[in-house]
Amino acid sequence: MKLCLVITTRGNYAKVKSIIQAAENDPDVELQIIVGGGAILAKYGNIADSLTTMGVNVDRRIHFLVEGETPVTMAKSAGLAVSEFTTAFENLQPDVVMVIADRFECLSIAMTASYMNIPVAHMEGGEVSGSIDESIRHAITKLAHVHFPATQEAADRIIRMGEAPETVFPVGATSLDVIAGLDLDNLQPIMEKQASAGVGARVDLTQPYLTVIQHPVTTEYAENLEHVNQTLNAIHELGMGTIWIWPNMDAGSDGISKGIRIFREKHVDAPMHFFKSLPIEHYAPLLKNAQAIVGNSSSGIREAAFLGTPCVNIGSRQSGRDRSVNIIDVGYDKAEIKAAIQKQLNHGRYEENHMWGDGKAGPKILDVLKTFDFTIQKRICY
Repeated sequence: MKLCLVITTRGNYAKVKSIIQAAENDPDVELQIIVGGGAILAKYGNIADSLTTMGVNVDRRIHFLVEGETPVTMAKSAGLAVSEFTTAFENLQPDVVMVIADRFECLSIAMTASYMNIPVAHMEGGEVSGSIDESIRHAITKLAHVHFPATQEAADRIIRMGEAPETVFPVGATSLDVIAGLDLDNLQPIMEKQASAGVGARVDLTQPYLTVIQHPVTTEYAENLEHVNQTLNAIHELGMGTIWIWPNMDAGSDGISKGIRIFREKHVDAPMHFFKSLPIEHYAPLLKNAQAIVGNSSSGIREAAFLGTPCVNIGSRQSGRDRSVNIIDVGYDKAEIKAAIQKQLNHGRYEENHMWGDGKAGPKILDVLKTFDFTIQKRICY
């Protein structure tokens, strides 16, 4: 079986690493890896070079991002992605294409494979969230031939959408597989990395610190700059050491990046260090040992629950997602954000919650794919 995995963001690698490891040890699987989009651009951390350094073979590198991070450039990037992935799939001739979650380019990947009669396997479908991600995720579900949701509730939604029950396998979140196999107490690598990567003060991680990730919300494009300013000012007033990870490549990213740059110019002595990206091997210990994760990343919903890390979830990006008790939801208001962080600091760590999986999803996915009887022609089941 020729299995094609597509990595377009830093988070994608964490979600496919356990599948890559399982496939490399399986003589019945030929692994094909395409890396593109933000994963090959320096401004987003260039994950492709890191993969090569780690010994992962990259079969194709694809450029499809149109500069600008606006709704127009996002739509054009999605169109360009269709063209580029068509060429890649034509050359590689995969038997199955794995599509991850709900990013805009993932719909392009699923659409391309479907038009070319290549079976689509979809991870993390069936979930509810805010932004355009909600619509993209469900659109991919209707194109996919086999589904690997992270929870039983998500699996039930997929079936209610008319997908055949025998095509739905709730295996858990694959990102937890990597976390489960790491030494989460070792912060030395990320402490050392501050000297050679990122910008800002060097944060002493032996002292209480925060982790912040705030991505743009595409359906609130014009407000992203003001939204991040509220978060920046709340964190600054708390005065805690903070590791801040740059936003993703969605429309509105420029507004958030602008807010961060202006803040850094005004507050050069702030105890914050900003990274473009971090590999999961560095990020997971950082998240585990943080007093809280702040922002709107799904990592605060999923991985933080698995680790028991308190989360302050800001705004609408994760609206509707299944939640553990580690989360406090707030709006885009400095005082509200600051108060919620303080409440989480007072609470401390939560009990680990495995609602998103047990850290063994990757091998389960591969076992299903190797024996699954794909039927290209889909039919709604109600």
